Amino acid sequence: MTLAQFATRNVWRNKRRSILTILSLSFSFLLLTLMMTIWRTFYIDPWSTISAEHVVCRHRVSLAVPLPTYYRDKIRSIPGVQDVIPLNLFQAEYKGATPDNFAKIGTDPNEYLNAYPEYQIAPEQVKAWKKDPVGAIAGSELAQEHKWKLGQRLVIQGGALPVRLELNLRGVFKSPFPVRAIYFNWASVQTAVNYPNDQLYLIQADSPRSVSRISGAVDSMFHNSPEPTRTEAERAFDVDLISRFGNVKAFILSISLAVLFTSLLVSGNTMAMSIRERTREVAMMRSLGFAPRFLQILFIGETITLAAGGWLLGTTAAYGLVLALVHSREAGAFAVLLKIPVTTLAVSLPLAALVGGLSAAIPSYRASHINIVEGLRYVG
Repeated sequence: MTLAQFATRNVWRNKRRSILTILSLSFSFLLLTLMMTIWRTFYIDPWSTISAEHVVCRHRVSLAVPLPTYYRDKIRSIPGVQDVIPLNLFQAEYKGATPDNFAKIGTDPNEYLNAYPEYQIAPEQVKAWKKDPVGAIAGSELAQEHKWKLGQRLVIQGGALPVRLELNLRGVFKSPFPVRAIYFNWASVQTAVNYPNDQLYLIQADSPRSVSRISGAVDSMFHNSPEPTRTEAERAFDVDLISRFGNVKAFILSISLAVLFTSLLVSGNTMAMSIRERTREVAMMRSLGFAPRFLQILFIGETITLAAGGWLLGTTAAYGLVLALVHSREAGAFAVLLKIPVTTLAVSLPLAALVGGLSAAIPSYRASHINIVEGLRYVG
């Protein structure tokens, strides 16, 4: 029997305990992988291939306070600005046979798709959307879920702005992540209720280097206006939205530390019981000439094997959970952006090995340095 086979047999010496330990560790690594994925999605990974060129302009006081529509033409005069796209989350109810579980966003069909070249939509559909004053486009997943067809009429009833819109579905687009929204011509609402305002503007810069300069120029332009602005890079705007939920960074960090500490306790307790049961065997191996350092490495290898098994099961479950969440009908605006890259797995695997090594360090040291005579006399 080789030493590897010997170590493997010791891992499964008590199958029930080993399986329960792996399951406990897998749940810990499931949470840890999810926390790392959320952290990376919110604060590291870009959300769009062109988002570095996006600038968001809103009212300085609050998103709930609109900006005058004439600001759009003034912003367009700033050097480096390519498009100024109004984005308005329309509070309305969908009057259809299927559930109302999507956003209705008013924008400008002539410029909106310029900011998102990754959206795949047929040119004839784009042309039809631009020509139809009450035209609309929808994400492919949303259209498939509701079984919408091109040309179908979508009726939505406004809330705060009491206007009934009968929109014509002119296009369906595919995106790198599911988009649960329909986009329509905001001018139709403004004309119907005489509402010359916009919730915010998405500014398309000519290059990422122009973003900071454009942000400062816009805020300086309206500094003394009755409706001052707050303009920032799209990434900063998104992070600010996330911060409204609280200190997300501290929450993720505290959960991750708690998970690692729990993993240490679980694997440490398992290894302590396993080593204690083998005290006489350890003493026998010592009497046969096995060095304490070799025995210590053997025990640590067993614990790392258990931790690696828990890591494999936990990360696989996390991947499936993220995949299900992204494609869920109830996924939120940020949930659809979640993904588990290889780098996350590359970080969590060494952590699993570290948990295994640390949890077995003290029990294995004590067992491997026990007095041989006392070990042979041990009854447990």
